[in-house]
This record gives sequence, C-alpha cells and structure tokens, in this order.
Amino acid sequence: MRAKISYVITAAVLVFYFVLVGSRGVMLIQAGTAVTVTFGVAVLILPVIGLWFLWKNTRFVRRANALAAELDAEGGLPVDELRRTPGGRIDRDSADEVFAKRKAETEAAPDDWRSWFRLAVAYHDARDTPRARKAMQRAIALHDGRTIEP
Repeated sequence: MRAKISYVITAAVLVFYFVLVGSRGVMLIQAGTAVTVTFGVAVLILPVIGLWFLWKNTRFVRRANALAAELDAEGGLPVDELRRTPGGRIDRDSADEVFAKRKAETEAAPDDWRSWFRLAVAYHDARDTPRARKAMQRAIALHDGRTIEP
C-alpha cells in the first residue's frame, strides 16, 4: 500500500510539473517571435514525452499487479524463500539459487505466463531491474495471448 501511495504522489507531482512546463511553453509561443515560438514548441515536447512515459509505466504496473492478483487467486505466487542479511537485505547467494530454479522452470515451460512472472520476481530479487521488466513484459504478453520477441 505504501508503494501505491508513493507512486500516486510522484505521478501527481509529475503531472503538476508537466502542466507548469506546458504553460510556459504556451506562453513562449504566444510571444510570437521566431525564437520564442521555437523554444515554446521545444518546451511543449518535454511534457508530452513525460506524460507518455508516465502513462506507459502506469499501464505496465497495473497489468503486472493484475497478473499478481490472478496468480495469488490461483495460489501460484512465489513463496519468499530468500535468506536475509542481519540488515534485512536479500542474501545474494540465496537470490542466485532461487533465480536458477525459476529460470529452469521458465525454460521447461516457455509459453507459461506464470513461470515468466515468477522469473521476473527472481530477477527483481537479484536486483536486475531491466531483465525483471522484460520478463514481466513477456508474462503480460503471454497472458494476453500476444507474442513478444525474446
């Protein structure tokens, strides 16, 4: 719940920032000179890119959460079997062991979105965010009946 609240607050701050920057871009365009119009258009591009990025990430998070809820309803969420350091951090060797198991499961069932979801969690636990995201994208695509390039 704490992560959701943080995400909503961050998204709201970003939207406020995009509106503020966009209004400055409009003001520059309204000035009417060649230089200010050029800068105004350039300034308006930033909020458009930012809003697109925020929309894509929000959509990804919502879809991943929907998969988690479905997997939880099936009783298939991965069990946290990771050892922790005294400070509460995940033990690297433990994460590697779980990752090897999840990778083998995914190789055995490459078309099962559930195994890709669990692999994404293992990548995340191993602090490999780019691969975790790609594995989750694969899980979402398989769940939706789409194919995605490896």
